[in-house]
Amino acid sequence: MRPMTTQHDPRDGTGPSGRATLLLTAELAEPAQGLFEGLRQRHFPPERNLIPAHVSVFHTLPGDARARIAARLRALAAERCAVEVTEPFTLGRGVAFRLRSPALLAARAALARDWAGWLTAQDAQGYRPHVTVQNKVTADTARETLWRLRQGFAPFSTEVVAWRLWRYLGGPWEALERVALPEVADPVSGGIRTGEASC
Repeated sequence: MRPMTTQHDPRDGTGPSGRATLLLTAELAEPAQGLFEGLRQRHFPPERNLIPAHVSVFHTLPGDARARIAARLRALAAERCAVEVTEPFTLGRGVAFRLRSPALLAARAALARDWAGWLTAQDAQGYRPHVTVQNKVTADTARETLWRLRQGFAPFSTEVVAWRLWRYLGGPWEALERVALPEVADPVSGGIRTGEASC
């Protein structure tokens, strides 16, 4: 019998329950999304770069709950989440960018309460949003990448523009659902507010 694990099993694309697993991510606005995708293309080992740049929200959700998950995301999708990209940091054998977003944390906490019975140990622990741009390299390579990315870096603001639901395929992911978050209209000017959104 295969031992139970909280990680995805790359042999068959199933989670700890033996069912096909889904993943939930947050999509950032441009130009941030494109910036992170470019950095991932540049710094990730090509043979391991099977998925786009992303902000993980939940790593393992039941594959037979797709409709319920999508419906809950549509109900939650009120406004965009303001996000600050604060710094690049080390993953040991990779590099990621740390994100600060009270709105994203609050939205994820609400989902975690609703889906508590589904959560693996990995998803039930503390949530620290980030975007990985390099992984599975040597520690020396990761240190060099971190040094380069820190040169001239300044924190900047972006926002979450959509929830993305994926099916895990034992390596690559299959895109299933994209739930867009609406822009927030300024009640005074009638234009679009930026940097003030919340999920």
